Amino acid sequence: MKRRVAVLAFPGMNCEEETALAVTAAGSEGIIVRYNAPPDELEKFDAYVLPGGFSYQDRVRAGVIAAKDRLLETVTKAADAGKPILGICNGAQVLVEAGLVPELNEGQVEVCLAQNHMVGRSGYYCRWVFLKAGAKPERNFFTSLLEPGEVLAIPMAHAEGRFVTASEGTKSRLVLDDLGALAYCRADGSPADGFPHNPNGSLNDLAAVGNPAGNVLAMMPHPERASWLAQVPLHLAGDWGEKRRSVFGGGAVYDAAGPGLRILGALGRTNTRL
Repeated sequence: MKRRVAVLAFPGMNCEEETALAVTAAGSEGIIVRYNAPPDELEKFDAYVLPGGFSYQDRVRAGVIAAKDRLLETVTKAADAGKPILGICNGAQVLVEAGLVPELNEGQVEVCLAQNHMVGRSGYYCRWVFLKAGAKPERNFFTSLLEPGEVLAIPMAHAEGRFVTASEGTKSRLVLDDLGALAYCRADGSPADGFPHNPNGSLNDLAAVGNPAGNVLAMMPHPERASWLAQVPLHLAGDWGEKRRSVFGGGAVYDAAGPGLRILGALGRTNTRL
């Protein structure tokens, strides 16, 4: 039976349509649920995705107002019950502000998604980036399809995507507990070594951070925008660029799975541990 996935849409979020399509393409049933849905309706879902956009216009700071919405009470209960929760870009910012990631100390906001640090520019930045899975991708539900060290090509688009923390203890725990699920890298998997391969200056090249239970992931790049091979640029370096060029001019490119489904595809599995 397909997993029913609620794609939550707060005012200002604008990626719910493509996210629901990508979730469905991954083998689940993606259903858009608006922010004013009754809690008892939301509780019936098996998993939740918070998509990208600009919830509540990113007033104060990105994600913080949506994180205080009553809807997050239901999401928090779902996370505590072990249901899979994915936040993408603005959705990742909401999860961080709600204290659901990294959740080393319950109810506390322990990391921040700060403004990008980039060479020669500031503000919003959009490009394709490369992400490398950690040594234990099975540590998180959403990276459980990946091989250790596997490299994905995924687009990013944000102005506040830099994972930072003021706590040395939190920095250590992120490493010791293997909570850094995906890290920015070069096309061949070698370290990013700064901008532009790390597009925002994120701590330890972090692109996605999970919780200790492994069922919640806050991810800044957009897997839904790389769900089909046709979305991968022809000029892109690395294995995914080679795959895209290998089917250039053929209809197969429109049916072939893209790198984003390596993340969202976990929602389509029925034999997972969650």
